[in-house]
Amino acid sequence: MTTDIGDLLPPLLQSLTALEFIARHLDPMIFEAVMEGVGTPDKALRLARDKISGPSNGAQGGEAQLLAASDHALAAFDGMRAALAQGDDLYAVFRALRHLPRALEALYPLASNVPAVSSFFLVPSLRSDAATLARHAQPIRDGQTGVMHFDNEPGSRGGFSLYVPETYSVGQPLPLVMALHGGSGNGRGFLWSWLREARSLDAILVAPTATGRTWALMGDDADTPNLNRILDFVHERWRVDPTQLLLTGMSDGGTFCYVSGLAAQSRFTYLAPVSATFHPLMAQMADADRVRGLPIYLVHGARDWMFPVEVARSAGQALAAAGANVTYRELDDLSHCYPREVNADILSWLAASR
Repeated sequence: MTTDIGDLLPPLLQSLTALEFIARHLDPMIFEAVMEGVGTPDKALRLARDKISGPSNGAQGGEAQLLAASDHALAAFDGMRAALAQGDDLYAVFRALRHLPRALEALYPLASNVPAVSSFFLVPSLRSDAATLARHAQPIRDGQTGVMHFDNEPGSRGGFSLYVPETYSVGQPLPLVMALHGGSGNGRGFLWSWLREARSLDAILVAPTATGRTWALMGDDADTPNLNRILDFVHERWRVDPTQLLLTGMSDGGTFCYVSGLAAQSRFTYLAPVSATFHPLMAQMADADRVRGLPIYLVHGARDWMFPVEVARSAGQALAAAGANVTYRELDDLSHCYPREVNADILSWLAASR
């Protein structure tokens, strides 16, 4: 079996871009309109894929990766359209969109030798920058750079996934972003919510998976010790700037940023909770010295249907009153989903705060 990358790759990248748009605008009130507006970007991909006989697991190397990514992208569209046709709830759509990070994971290894794929895994403003593309053209160093997974297979708990930029050099310590998934999610999938920005702006990215079904928001906290274990692992193997440790997360992951990140013993120097819930007692019970001057970048959507935006507004006010250095950002069109367009701004905020 032979695969012509020139035929399959363009419609695949177009389909993945459309899936990212849908994921960003996932809102039960407008989902049907979003799907109608997106149309059928997967049609060309389906036609190209149908010309290739055999499953992706029968291929080898880059061919297998390309086919696997295409199959996951098509499965995502199939699942969402089925959910829409059958009147399923939003969770059926979430399940379908789990194919998106799997498609990205399958495609990413081609970035080191296929310029179009390398460009896709950069922020849009750098995709035509020759110097940036040249910097990332070097091969992945096994066990040193690129995407790695540590006891983080689908369905497992407590492991983590890691990205180290291909440009990494021991002579230059890098900022570290620890990004926490939402409830019932996993770090292996959430890694792809941040990889493009970490790759473009040179940051080490860690995406752990909670030790339980979701993060330890009440009761015994098994997750903070696990995050510290992961931090130790990374510090021992790569040069990390200890003053540039960002803890961020989505939904339950964002809430755990507060639970763990406001504790006196927290090692993180910046917090960025996204679409999270918050109780004013968190600010009142937090260590006063820890909160005073702590940089916090708080992001929330005005259309959030799970955690109303008023919760985020009160969180910003309570934290500011407690002495934190709060940056509050409210997105008018954001529902309860991850707004990856804020990542580059958060990294710029991180750099400017030094």
